[in-house]
Amino acid sequence: MGRRADRALAKVDAALANTEGVVVLVAHGHFLRVLTARWLGLPPSKGALFQLATGTLCRLGTEHGRPVIAAWNVRPRRSLRMGAPTTSQWAERREGARRDTTADRRAAACVIDAADPVTGRLRGTETQLAALVKRGLAFRHPRPPHDHFLTPAGHRIRESPPDVVEPAPAVAPATTTSASGVFAARIGGEDASDTAPAARTREVHSAWQGLLELRRMTNPDGSVERPCGWERTHLVQAAALALEAAGHRPAVRDATGQESAGYKVRVTPQPEAVAVRDPDGEALRACAGTLERAGWQVSEHKEPRTGASYLLASPRRT
Repeated sequence: MGRRADRALAKVDAALANTEGVVVLVAHGHFLRVLTARWLGLPPSKGALFQLATGTLCRLGTEHGRPVIAAWNVRPRRSLRMGAPTTSQWAERREGARRDTTADRRAAACVIDAADPVTGRLRGTETQLAALVKRGLAFRHPRPPHDHFLTPAGHRIRESPPDVVEPAPAVAPATTTSASGVFAARIGGEDASDTAPAARTREVHSAWQGLLELRRMTNPDGSVERPCGWERTHLVQAAALALEAAGHRPAVRDATGQESAGYKVRVTPQPEAVAVRDPDGEALRACAGTLERAGWQVSEHKEPRTGASYLLASPRRT
C-alpha cells in the first residue's frame, strides 16, 4: 500500500505541475492514512497514527518548503448554508478568469524578467508575487524581511526565450521532458528523446543551478552543500537531477523497446531513501560518488535473489 501511495503522490506532483488549482483525492480511509504518512516522509505503518473520520475532508500542503497537514477531519458544510454560487455565477466567474489569464501571465513574465540575475530576488505587488508563488515560480523566504525569490522553475522561465511564458513545474524538475514541453530530470527507463544534446545540457544546468539557489535560500545556514526540504519530499526527482547534472547517462528505451545501460532511480519502502541501479558496477560507484558530493548519504547493497548491486541514497540533514 505504501508503494501505491507513492505512485499516487507522483501523479499528484505531475498534475500540479500543469495546473494552478488543487488535486482532489477520494479513496478508502486506510489508504488515505498511509498516503498522509508518505506525504510527510514517514513509513507507511505510521498511517495508523492518523485517525480519519468517515465523510470528512483533509488537506495536505507545504509550509516553508516542508510537507504539512493543513487541515484534518473537517466536516463539509452544506452548500446552501455556505451560500454557494449559482450556476450563472460560476459561469460569470469562469468567464472573468479567462479574461484575466492573458494579462496575469504578461504581468508575471514582467516580474520574472526583472528578477535579480544572481539571487533571483523579485520585486512586485503582493498580488503579483502571490500569483507566482501559487504557480510554483517563486517562494517567500521564511526569514524577515520575507522577500520573494525565484524557484528553479522560475529561473528556467527567466532564461527561456521571451515568447515562452507558460508556467513550469511547481518545484524543481521530476522525470523527463514531457509531451507538454515541461522540463524534468531523467530517472532512467524513459523513451529516447529527440531533444538536442546541447539544449538538454543547458536545461539540466539551469535546473541544477536553480536547485542550488533553493538550497541557499531555504537551508537555515544558507548551505548549498546539504539538500533542502524540497529534495527530501521529492527524493527520486532530486537524486536524478544530481546524477544527470553530473553527466551520468540514464537508461533509455529505443523504438524497439530495447533498453540501454544506464542509471535508474526508484522509490523504496524506506523513508527518505531512493534506490539507484546500474548494471555497470563502475558506473554505479561513480553515481555513488556524485550523490555523496551532492550531499547524500550512500551505501551499497546486493539484491538477495540476483546478487545485483544497487545503492541506497538519503539526503543528509547535517
